[in-house]
Amino acid sequence: MYQYTDFDRQFIRQRAAQYRDQLERNLAGTLGDDEFRPLRLQNGWYVQRYAPMLRVAVPYGELSSAQLRVLAKIAREYDQPDEAVYRTAIDTQGKLGTGRMPVGYGHFTTRQNVQFNWIPLDKSAEVMELLASVDMHGIQTSGNCIRNITSDERAGIAVDESVDPRPYCEILRQWSTLHPEFAFLPRKFKLAVIGAREDRAATAWHDVGLHLLRNEEGEVGFKVLVGGGMGRTPVIASTLREFLPWQQILNYLEAVVRVYNRWGRRDNMYKARIKILVKAEGERFVNEVEAEYEQILLHDGGAHAIPQAELDRVTASFVPPALNCNRSDAEAKIENILRAAAEDDVEFSRWLQQNVSAHKNPDLRAVTLSFKRLGQAPGDATADQLDIAANLADQFSAGEVRVTHDQNLLLPWVRCDQLPELWRAARKAGFARPNIRLLTDMIACPGGDFCALANARSIPIAEAITARYQDMDELHDLGEIDLHISGCINSCGHHHSGHIGILGVDKDGQEWYQVLLGGSDGSRLSGAPQAARVVGPSFGAAEVPDVIEAVLDTYRQTREAGETFIATLRRVGFDTFKQAANAARHPAESTDLAEA
Repeated sequence: MYQYTDFDRQFIRQRAAQYRDQLERNLAGTLGDDEFRPLRLQNGWYVQRYAPMLRVAVPYGELSSAQLRVLAKIAREYDQPDEAVYRTAIDTQGKLGTGRMPVGYGHFTTRQNVQFNWIPLDKSAEVMELLASVDMHGIQTSGNCIRNITSDERAGIAVDESVDPRPYCEILRQWSTLHPEFAFLPRKFKLAVIGAREDRAATAWHDVGLHLLRNEEGEVGFKVLVGGGMGRTPVIASTLREFLPWQQILNYLEAVVRVYNRWGRRDNMYKARIKILVKAEGERFVNEVEAEYEQILLHDGGAHAIPQAELDRVTASFVPPALNCNRSDAEAKIENILRAAAEDDVEFSRWLQQNVSAHKNPDLRAVTLSFKRLGQAPGDATADQLDIAANLADQFSAGEVRVTHDQNLLLPWVRCDQLPELWRAARKAGFARPNIRLLTDMIACPGGDFCALANARSIPIAEAITARYQDMDELHDLGEIDLHISGCINSCGHHHSGHIGILGVDKDGQEWYQVLLGGSDGSRLSGAPQAARVVGPSFGAAEVPDVIEAVLDTYRQTREAGETFIATLRRVGFDTFKQAANAARHPAESTDLAEA
């Protein structure tokens, strides 16, 4: 992991002290709410439906066990609402559904951040200082700026990786933090970076997606994608450069963001993202970026070209930990483990299949801890669970975890001979459910239970589907399926990229849901990035599980041997599945809401 320098540490501690001064002046009435609002947003503090929400940055998904324990402390001691506010929330949600409002939780997002939904604002400065004590903060997790930079959770360990993206992510983080020219962009700006063949970071759905690769001469460079995004207008990013030398990536990004800053729309927030500019201007946008890049090289002397010495300095933080591995007997260990799994325990065998991934070091494995369970929202983790995950990281993964795009945690440094012991410990903690990449390993945003922007709640829909599909034999028979749920068109649950997507919509103040099929995030399972299509008019909340079941029954009836859901859908055709979905509608709950 990257090791903060004295400058890094001083910077975030000064920022925490600055925020405390701002908060105290706001609480004292000498700094108005309108003046305080942009200051708190710059540090990741929103005000949501019922209470403040803090978004904590986890750059490219890496967390230490010490940082996890601080997140657990925040959940346990600070994620506790005012009693009157909490009762109001319970009463409101009770009218709509479950009436369950979890507190004392952290929430992992698809962009490798951690959120807390119930911290009182008058305690926010204490939390900022607590985060700073372990080199964490919420800077630029909000606002029209370059947001937290995300990556592949298997960065540095994936067998299909040609270049470790983490040093480049860190250099990008330092370049973008409080960049004076890009502090007030037309809209928020998101980057994702990978260095592997498989895209585990959904790069084509980002404002900028960067693919590290090597050319025929073995030189390292970037494939640069620009203009992806979801929301009201889902767009797959366009390729601007097939190969850009790695030394020039900051200069090229400077050109991209300058053109966006100059021409991005500021008159309409719904048309302000860079995807709208790229889509509208096409080749003209590309030409202007290239011209700006040439000007940077000519007049600024390529001011942000990355020196080899700087890359080496940062890369030194990402050396593999010393784990006392003996590679010579790795194959024998693996063979014994697999034999034990096959002969002794079906559940352990399934866990090896679904939750354990290959590693660059043949004596190691990457292990995903599943946080998807009945009675707990996707991505949620209690304070106790965070502490347990930290203990598992210390015992089995050199004190490190990764936040995944799918809202789980991954242990990146697990010795093969420790897999049975880890499995037993993870099973005791409830983290060993072998459902990774299966239907119940779904992505979902917090939705209307917390978010003031949401049209409908995501969590009860996720829970209803999870409750219906608890049989592990059935889940494994269905195979790998991406199910994504968003509470509104802002698409925080990435419904556009799900094999099955669910979108909450509003009709006359009531919650309704559109069902989408055929999306892809660009991963190995999904194929090329693609936006899902709406099957028709929206469904009532009670109808959604039946609609999903009808779609999956159609898959069972039409699949060929060994064929995945997404492959069957593409072979059989969208219309067959659309017809099945609409046939599951309850006549008494039908709606004539048109497709969005």
